[in-house]
Amino acid sequence: MASPVHPRQLAFVLPHEESLTRDNFLEGPANAAALALIDAWPEWPNRTMMLAGPEGSGKSHLAAIWAEQSGARSIAAHALTPANVPGALATGALVVEDLRAGDFDERALFHLLNLAREDAAFVLMTSRVSPSALEVELRDLRSRLRALPTVSLQPPDDQLFRALIVKFCADRQLAVDEAVVGYLANRIERSYAAARETVESLDREALRLGRPITRAFAAEVLRGKS
Repeated sequence: MASPVHPRQLAFVLPHEESLTRDNFLEGPANAAALALIDAWPEWPNRTMMLAGPEGSGKSHLAAIWAEQSGARSIAAHALTPANVPGALATGALVVEDLRAGDFDERALFHLLNLAREDAAFVLMTSRVSPSALEVELRDLRSRLRALPTVSLQPPDDQLFRALIVKFCADRQLAVDEAVVGYLANRIERSYAAARETVESLDREALRLGRPITRAFAAEVLRGKS
């Protein structure tokens, strides 16, 4: 007789809040220059600055810290339009998040940069690449972006990488010990995105199977992802 087939238990992923305060920002050599820029405000070398770094490197966290300090509003780069630029700059400080080639209105951004200069407003932009790497058709905007002072966030060193794994677990209220953290740190790609994705997978599978997150369980999950 064939063995009965047991249905897979569905995992209901509950929303969780990732802490974006100054006290919860993980400092390290990879982000020291960017954090120093935020802490130095309003004594910036230029009123418009760019933070550039890989996905998950802390750009949004730093932008949230600065917004809290400066009273800045925040807008996604793709949501910028010529019509909403004046309102976005109404507080005199603005975060423009995730500038990507081909995913924003070039004339709106150029208008924003000009108006910010006229009004002496502060603007903090974030991007996964440096301004010089952005493909921009509008010549005047391309020139302005390439002249923009940029602070880069680097890939995490070992200490910061382990701390990121611990933080992502804590954000999800997952109990893990040093054996799990060390195992993951030595076996997954050393990137912010990989750390976040791996912790999400562990959380999802632990919830689905009703199991604690141990070193052996982490090994099973990683084998399943390979």
